[in-house]
Amino acid sequence: MTQLSGLLPILATPFRPDGSLDTEGLRRLVRFQLACGVDGLAVFGMASEGFALTTAERAEILAVVTEETAGAVPVIAGVNGTSAEIAIEQARAAEAGGADTLMVLPPYLVKPGPRQVVDFYARVAAATGLDVMVQDAPGATGVAIAPDVIAELATLPGVTSVKVEAPPTAVKTAAVRAALEAHGAQAVLLGGQNAFFLLEEYAAGAVGTMPACEFSDVLAGVLRLWEEGRHAQARRAYDPLLPLIRFGMQPGLAWAVHKEVLVARGVIESATVRSPAVPLGADSARVLADLLADLALPGYDEVLAGAAATVGDGR
Repeated sequence: MTQLSGLLPILATPFRPDGSLDTEGLRRLVRFQLACGVDGLAVFGMASEGFALTTAERAEILAVVTEETAGAVPVIAGVNGTSAEIAIEQARAAEAGGADTLMVLPPYLVKPGPRQVVDFYARVAAATGLDVMVQDAPGATGVAIAPDVIAELATLPGVTSVKVEAPPTAVKTAAVRAALEAHGAQAVLLGGQNAFFLLEEYAAGAVGTMPACEFSDVLAGVLRLWEEGRHAQARRAYDPLLPLIRFGMQPGLAWAVHKEVLVARGVIESATVRSPAVPLGADSARVLADLLADLALPGYDEVLAGAAATVGDGR
């Protein structure tokens, strides 16, 4: 079992201005995340524009990420098949590519019933030797998974974690925790939704979060404070980030926001997105520039230098 906890960002997928995959930008992005002190990395999630990636690109992305991480942190691969057959194909490709855990959406084009959801996860979990994370994201899929069903899924061999993205997420996290206890089941509880209710989810029983990846250094500091029991300080460190988190949750624009921040921080060169995602307009770009000016986030070189200094100090 791969032990998941802490900060597990969803990597953006860098593209060149012509829309082709930017593997060097992806390498820089992974190095940036490791310097920020993340506890794992995920690919092919919502924030990765996984909906716009070819099978060949998925394989290339996973190869780059596993090479750059070199086992330093777990790599989580998203699976978003519209049937068990497609999901199993993606799962096996992720296993062959070196992923450690599968983050699996339920089938969503044709909405499944509760028994079909259980059967789907049982089949996917049995198809590989990897751990399976249930991704409970009804806002994106239209598929609501009740807490009791999630608890039943947690009894399946190989299903070891749940990413709760059903708002209100802290309430759902607490309900899933109670259902797991009632069923005598165990699963790691993780939050999503760009860490919008990060601390409330932790208070409700989450032990990790899977946001977008443009402010991992700030969130890593927030989580350190929380885990040390300094909750008031964690809230004070987290609160200034809320306007940017909120701005990055806009439907259609979220992917461009994530990438524009990474460009501003010197991590990637282009904020190109693939349709149906859209680039930022002039008005949104001005608002984002103001938010970033208020935060004064350090750039790529500064973050890497800080990480190197920490290692040199033995910390």
